[in-house]
Amino acid sequence: MEPHWLSRWLFGAAQFEQSEEFEAFRYKFLISLLLAGALLTAVFIGGEYTQLNRIHSPHMVSMQLFTLASFGLWLILRGKKHRFRTVGWAYEIICLMEYTSALWLVPSDALRLLWFFTNIPGVFILLGAGAGWFITVFSVAWLIVSNGIMLAPYSGNAMATACFGMIYMGIFFHVFGARSVSYFERMRDYNQQLEKIASHDMLTSVLNTRAYYAHCKQYLQTATPQATCAVIFIDLDHFKAINDTHGHAAGDTVLKEVAACMRNTVRDCDLVGRIGGEEFAILLPNTGSAGAMRLAETLRKSIENLNPSIGLLHLHVTASIGVAAWEDQDSVPLETIQALQQRADAAMYAAKQQGRNRVCAAA
Repeated sequence: MEPHWLSRWLFGAAQFEQSEEFEAFRYKFLISLLLAGALLTAVFIGGEYTQLNRIHSPHMVSMQLFTLASFGLWLILRGKKHRFRTVGWAYEIICLMEYTSALWLVPSDALRLLWFFTNIPGVFILLGAGAGWFITVFSVAWLIVSNGIMLAPYSGNAMATACFGMIYMGIFFHVFGARSVSYFERMRDYNQQLEKIASHDMLTSVLNTRAYYAHCKQYLQTATPQATCAVIFIDLDHFKAINDTHGHAAGDTVLKEVAACMRNTVRDCDLVGRIGGEEFAILLPNTGSAGAMRLAETLRKSIENLNPSIGLLHLHVTASIGVAAWEDQDSVPLETIQALQQRADAAMYAAKQQGRNRVCAAA
């Protein structure tokens, strides 16, 4: 679903993976704080100019600089999620400077201490517990020091209440933040487990048919006109005889060992899927026919040398392999994955007809 135009304008084009839900929340939360802080401070400035809320203080300069800095940090962060932590700390620093300016230069506002309190939750949520406690302790110490040099200091009782209240708030948001992070992490892990269950074959742990074709289709849709790719189609020889003679448990052992052999042989970018009972397919991005043939022959030899153990019995397993590649960028558009798969499948049947345990390239 496409984001609303206002969301795109506020947050930019930053992209987050499904497992980065908490990071996406903090990114949007920080941008919301930057804009809200700038706009609210602009309202105070407007109150001074319209004489609805007179400040009569050099603090006006600080508020103007804070507003400009907040808008500037928004522009720096917008669409650039990797800048989150740097911008978060920069905003925290200018917030503390703004709150200190109000504390020193607006003695008529008895509630100006509240800005230090409202600052603490955001630090715990955005920058973590370590940063939250650092700012909490720093704020308590800074209030105590500042109270000794202010023209109109707070009473001892007021400062004690403020400091203990700030520490209490730190404890509260430490616990809240820890539980929130734990919840997001558990939900992320559960979602990843569910995604793996939905997309992977339970026996062999390679992609199931639906997920394999979906990933292949996604690759072909995003491939450049200069891209090359190949498909390897693998069918185990006489697999039905293994099941009939030694039982389905023996067949399952063979399938698991063959799949593990494939995963250990291919690259991280290659896609391995179980297409049928004893049929596997591998998509090789950025690979021509020569490279695909070399890998297919390596796989054929590795499968032949597996000799899976069933108790004291060692089974001899071989595979017939077909290879099809697309690499003619000048004359033919990129094939669909089904077309490549059909060519590789035909080459595999040619390998069967030629005696099995061999690799054949598509015509």
